[in-house]
Amino acid sequence: MNEHDIQAGLKSLIEQTYLIENEYKNLTSSYANLQNFIKDIVEILPNAIWVLDENDEIFLQNSEAVRLGKIFKEIPKKEGEINVDGQIYLFKTSSKDNKLIISATNITVEKRTERLASMGQVAAHLAHEIRNPVGSISLLASTLLKRADERTKPIVNQIQKATWRVERIIKATLLFTKGLNINAQIFDFSQLKKECEEAINFYDYSKDIKFSLEFPDGKYTGDLDLLAIVFQNILFNAIDAIEESDDDEGEIILSYEKTPNEHKFIVYDSGEPIKDKAIVFEPFKSSKLKGNGLGLHLCLQIIEAHKGSIEITLNPKTFCINLPIKEKE
Repeated sequence: MNEHDIQAGLKSLIEQTYLIENEYKNLTSSYANLQNFIKDIVEILPNAIWVLDENDEIFLQNSEAVRLGKIFKEIPKKEGEINVDGQIYLFKTSSKDNKLIISATNITVEKRTERLASMGQVAAHLAHEIRNPVGSISLLASTLLKRADERTKPIVNQIQKATWRVERIIKATLLFTKGLNINAQIFDFSQLKKECEEAINFYDYSKDIKFSLEFPDGKYTGDLDLLAIVFQNILFNAIDAIEESDDDEGEIILSYEKTPNEHKFIVYDSGEPIKDKAIVFEPFKSSKLKGNGLGLHLCLQIIEAHKGSIEITLNPKTFCINLPIKEKE
């Protein structure tokens, strides 16, 4: 082999080396892009993802997994559900090339929805079963009241108040299970005030409570029956809070303010403070001695259906009902 052949061979080898080097760079770049692409996919997943190596060390994890790092030690090595700080997570695992892939999905909302649906079905069934006999008792009590003397009249009144309370619970339960159907009509705020005053007079309480109810003049377009439920439930909630307090008397003030966009009704009471603000509007949860946990949940649903909102302050304790001002008002 002469010198010319050696140089030609060397030149060819250099060219091939250059091509291989470029190919290697391209493959390395493609691999890096693929890695970043996979990381981006893993990153945007709503559930937490961990990839463990053969030593159970974290090989790869997304930001949701980092955020939930405190539950990592509680991760089961098999599929299942665990409860961590009141949140329910569903774990699934998969193995590939000596790597263990673990995913954790927060199913708290789904579990809660299932539980509420089941409870709602049971509650609706009970409400229907109870409705007829309660109606009969209420009718008999009305008949008895007409014949009662001064000695027995207070007893009949108590029966009427008790049946009225049961009927309220049945109505709330059926509204919760069947859903709301807003029947918007024009009504006067004085009608809403009258509904509240009549309900207070029929509500059963033992302490000396001073009431001050302020409603504006004028009309509003909304569902009077449902809005009456909201105001009555919040007032009843205030009465119950005073009943549970150590004081012999109390005060409930419903004041009114008007802003450019809203009617604001602020309900204050001097009773027991709110124990857990987080569960105030949760269905079937109540910290009160009286109540089934549906009243305030329905209040929020009704007000939101009217495009309004309810705000709570703790000190002083107030419920603020905000109703939007209509264009024609």
